[in-house]
Amino acid sequence: MVWEQVARAFWPLAALLAVIFACFWLGLVAALPNMVLPWAVGASLLVVIAAAVWGGLRFSRVGSGAALTRVDEKLPGRPLSALRDHAALGDEGALWQAHQAQMRSRAAAARAVAPDAGLTRRDPFALRLAAMVALAMALIFGGAGNLGDGLSAVAATLRPQIERGDAVATGPSWEGWAEPPAYTRRPTIYLNALPEGEVLELPKGSAVSFRLYGEDATVTQTVGTDPGEDPQAPAFTAMQSGAVEVMGRHFDIIVLPDAAPLIRPGDAPTRRADGRLVQDFFAEDDHGVVSAEAGIALDLQAVDRRFGLAVAPEPREAVALELPLPGGARQEVQGQLVQDLARHPWANLPVTVTLSALDGIDQQGQSAPMQTVLPGRRFFDPLAAALIEMRRDLLWSRENAGRSAEILRAVTWQPDGFVDEILYLQLRASVGVLETTTLSPEDRDKLAEALWLAAIELEDGGLADALERMKQAQEKLSEAIRNGASPDEIQRLMDELKSATDEYMRMLAEQGQPDPADRFTDNQQQGQVITGDQIQQMMDEIQRLMNEGRMAEAQQLLEQFNRMMENMQVTQSQGQGQGQGQSGEQGNQSMNRLADTLREQQGLSDEAFREMQEQFSQGGQQGNEELAQRQQELREQLGQQQGLMPGQGSERGDAARRNLDEAGRAMEQAEQALRDGDMPGAMDRQADAIQSMREGMRALGDMLGEGERRAEGQQQGQEGQQGDQPGGAMRDGQQQGLPYDRRADRDPLGRQLSGNGNTITDGDPLAEGVDPAARARDLQDEIRRRSGERTRPEDERDYLGRLLDRF
Repeated sequence: MVWEQVARAFWPLAALLAVIFACFWLGLVAALPNMVLPWAVGASLLVVIAAAVWGGLRFSRVGSGAALTRVDEKLPGRPLSALRDHAALGDEGALWQAHQAQMRSRAAAARAVAPDAGLTRRDPFALRLAAMVALAMALIFGGAGNLGDGLSAVAATLRPQIERGDAVATGPSWEGWAEPPAYTRRPTIYLNALPEGEVLELPKGSAVSFRLYGEDATVTQTVGTDPGEDPQAPAFTAMQSGAVEVMGRHFDIIVLPDAAPLIRPGDAPTRRADGRLVQDFFAEDDHGVVSAEAGIALDLQAVDRRFGLAVAPEPREAVALELPLPGGARQEVQGQLVQDLARHPWANLPVTVTLSALDGIDQQGQSAPMQTVLPGRRFFDPLAAALIEMRRDLLWSRENAGRSAEILRAVTWQPDGFVDEILYLQLRASVGVLETTTLSPEDRDKLAEALWLAAIELEDGGLADALERMKQAQEKLSEAIRNGASPDEIQRLMDELKSATDEYMRMLAEQGQPDPADRFTDNQQQGQVITGDQIQQMMDEIQRLMNEGRMAEAQQLLEQFNRMMENMQVTQSQGQGQGQGQSGEQGNQSMNRLADTLREQQGLSDEAFREMQEQFSQGGQQGNEELAQRQQELREQLGQQQGLMPGQGSERGDAARRNLDEAGRAMEQAEQALRDGDMPGAMDRQADAIQSMREGMRALGDMLGEGERRAEGQQQGQEGQQGDQPGGAMRDGQQQGLPYDRRADRDPLGRQLSGNGNTITDGDPLAEGVDPAARARDLQDEIRRRSGERTRPEDERDYLGRLLDRF
């Protein structure tokens, strides 16, 4: 009831105050002309006073009696009043007592009465609601700055006018600005607007400038360079903390140091299927990396100085490759360098890779030199490999010209049957160039290019040109889709891509393969064959998506097609069985080398343990540096073995590489721990490296075993062998032509089983069905599919994710 009284009496006052506040907050008061503003302020003040007086006269206090009456009126029979009554005639007998009991029961049902100020009746034009809307709009779209401007305008109307004379200043006597370097992306600071005594923090290299309007105005500073020759516009660069004084105003300035950028490489450089160098890197800077590059220098001490490399090399500048950086903020950058260096003279030779980064003030950060072998193209044709080696020797030093001429004469002797006549004439002409008295750098470079082209022709025939045309057609179509080209142009480029792909496959067919696509294998791993029908289906799907206007999906599928073609390699084997034999031989060599490295790592770990025992008994850190050096050599040896491993791009091949990458990182950490004298930490990291190498070798062995089983199964099928049961059914204990003791020793999820792998004999069809490895892949694919369905419960998706993480 008190609220009702206040609302009835003072709602006009509240509405007026809301409207006045909205006018100030929205800047309407400051926008009024100076002639109108005093009258508006006076009228508003009078109206506010009148509303306050009117409300005070209408407000009355509320007593407890009125409250009881208000509640009693809402109850049937007004029981509160009846309970205070007395019998007028006679005594209070049974009837009176029953009446009182009935009233008490009704009084017990008393509840608080909802307030009702009756404002709808008292404000028929809803002026209070209009005031509330004005207040809400002011709070949303207004600001405190408008309120300050309005109050200043009102205060200006109340101050007496000052007579202006000739000596009155019309503006500031100075102005100053502090502009941080552009690469910091900080705004310019107006020094006149800073509060008195505030300490100014500026990045190193900020430009501080002033504009002086008085004749006797001066600037003194201790933070930077010479302020310049113009006394009315001094400017300097803040390089150290200090102070600046101008016309009696003092500024304390703290110059924030700019840290040099940091950059580090990822894993060791790898060779992509097309021979390109791939190097991951990570860079960071407090204000952002401006540029970064990779420097590649010849590691002369690691070169095997034999044959054509025995002579001293001619001077050659280091290779500088610009690292790709994203747009926008570059405080933390993670990227990948992809570069084709197959033609460089140092291809397939030991080099050191050093990454460097620059910030906005040309501070440089460098990574530690990383020793590796510069990736280059591999040549399997003997004559092509010989030409490439001669090319390398000539680029190494022109002193090898005579030796290269003798070798070239030898490889071109009796060329009938293995060297094309035109190529033979070109090679014989090269012999004449090599046997000249002097070989200029220009002639050497031309000859090196000719040897490269000849080797490519021998290795690929005309496939190189066809492959290049297909890549160019892919790039043109991708660019057209991204730029929103017309449908006619996109269709023309699609036809060009189809034509180039057909030409490439036709030339593959001329190499003697029954199916051209059978020569496309994923890094020579058998069993990962992409057929010509699948290639054609993918191109038809791209065409369908473009016809339906789904350009984004077509672009995504085209990029997938591009990646697939880039990761393909043309094998030069004469048959599938031979190719499988070569792949198996390469895999066995990799396994043997990894086994040797694992034994050496185990031996090094044993020596580290003995060294730790001696330290505990005698003290000191004898031999740690030698152990660290040996650990470094093992890590580099493992990195070289990774580049020679087969199966890149396959699931198990990539799993083996990931495990070996983890082993390499553990070796690097163990090496650092040995140098720091932390023997327990070094042994822990060595144990991690051994475990990761074992898992990598296990994955590699699974991949090789699967290829061997597939080859034997195909051979069994080709010989037309039938099982003992009718229809060629397999006998109990055999699957796909393999004897029982050769079955995969894994459960349906691909996990290793105990024993020799043939212990599952309980009749479970899930365990004893067809090839467990194939069943494992099917189950894993199903788990991945279900884990990607967002409609499934979160607990189920978490469980599926744990399965994928573990298996």
